[in-house]
Amino acid sequence: MPRRTTSFQRVLTLLVFTWALRLTAAAAAPANVLFIFADDQRADTIAALGNPHIQTPNLDRLARRGVAFNHAYMQGGMNGATCVPSRAMLLSGRSLFHIDEKLTRDETWPAAFGRAGYTTFISGKWHNTAASVPLSFQRARQLFTGGMTDPLRAPLSNLENGKMGPTKISSQHACATFADETIAFLQEPHSKPFFAYLAFDGPHDPHIVPADFPVHYDPEKIPLPANFLAQHPFNNGEMTIRDEQLLPWPRTATDIRAMLADYYRYISYLDQLIGRVLDALDASPAARNTFVVFAADSGVARGSHGLIGKQNLYEHSLRVPLIIAGPGVPANTTTDALCYLYDVLPTLGALTQVPGPKTNEGIDLSPSVRDPRKPARASLTFAYQKVQRALRDERFKLIRYPQIDRTQLFDLANDPDEIHDLAALPEHAARVTAMTQTLAAELNQLDDPAPFTVATPRPAAWTPPQR
Repeated sequence: MPRRTTSFQRVLTLLVFTWALRLTAAAAAPANVLFIFADDQRADTIAALGNPHIQTPNLDRLARRGVAFNHAYMQGGMNGATCVPSRAMLLSGRSLFHIDEKLTRDETWPAAFGRAGYTTFISGKWHNTAASVPLSFQRARQLFTGGMTDPLRAPLSNLENGKMGPTKISSQHACATFADETIAFLQEPHSKPFFAYLAFDGPHDPHIVPADFPVHYDPEKIPLPANFLAQHPFNNGEMTIRDEQLLPWPRTATDIRAMLADYYRYISYLDQLIGRVLDALDASPAARNTFVVFAADSGVARGSHGLIGKQNLYEHSLRVPLIIAGPGVPANTTTDALCYLYDVLPTLGALTQVPGPKTNEGIDLSPSVRDPRKPARASLTFAYQKVQRALRDERFKLIRYPQIDRTQLFDLANDPDEIHDLAALPEHAARVTAMTQTLAAELNQLDDPAPFTVATPRPAAWTPPQR
């Protein structure tokens, strides 16, 4: 005799079926994106990635969830405010010599996400003209549309009726306001997938955090960079820009340690805010279906090579942190794949199946994200104004200074701090020649308008200005 189905069994079956449908629908739903972007944060300022002198528990937590790129770079800049071209490259997916820094000419990746049905949101720093904000984002809350400011008195504005509204002075640290707005967005009910972009304006100087923030660093316990110098050994073409005048010459160990203590404290403050944002995401329905990215627009010298700023092509200023976590991304691992920042959003497009702008030049890094052993780009080319050019491959970096006819060569595998210049050694002569030729060819392909050599080079010697 067949067994009868009880009412309880029918209800249980219906509940299981409904639960399975919801799981299937969640699995099929387009993934969300939360992109957290810092300003002037060196790649070597995260504890979990090798710096035992800094406290970054929430970036450590994100690194444990995903893949950290050891060799992610911004490509350079044609002006001293390198964050402008860096952000333009990131958001447009275009290379340095092809970007529109105002982001009004070409479709951006956030706009492409919006075209694909995503809700697009931004809070934070926008350094690419206020007029371009509505071209990229549907919603913009508490934006700082400038370069640098006192974060305790930052002028902020909202996107209203298709344009940026009037500014009001932030009632708290600007970065806290940016985090609060992003948290409020994450806590909203979402009927569509979202692309949320949280762009801090720290740890860019001035290194100001709320007085009651409890983390402090003793300058005497912070080691100097391995490549610390009192003064850069020659004229790199940008020796007296504002950033380089933040400290006097010669650079002293005391001054650099004090600057690093303030810089590290700012990073720890941002880390606390990032923790609050990650907590909000974890408590939301989007927790398991969101790609989370952390990166920065550039590094900065802070005493390395006798420099303070980012207007150079050394690793400390070009290399940036990049962590990607989310569905299907292996946890707690790193990759040595070479990439530019402008490869990141094309990668998120591939991971979310969002078609990008027609003008995109970035590559899809998702093979390296899925399998960190897989390489990405074979080499990278960098430029700063007309005074510096560089090429790096998987092992070596060549830096060329056309205006003074000087070349440096570093073995990054054995000398990651770029201390030992090999360019003049006879055993590396063939490598210097080959890499110089490759660099010239790459620059030509990238439409670099600057001369690679000059008829009358300037002297390389440099003397600091008198104060």
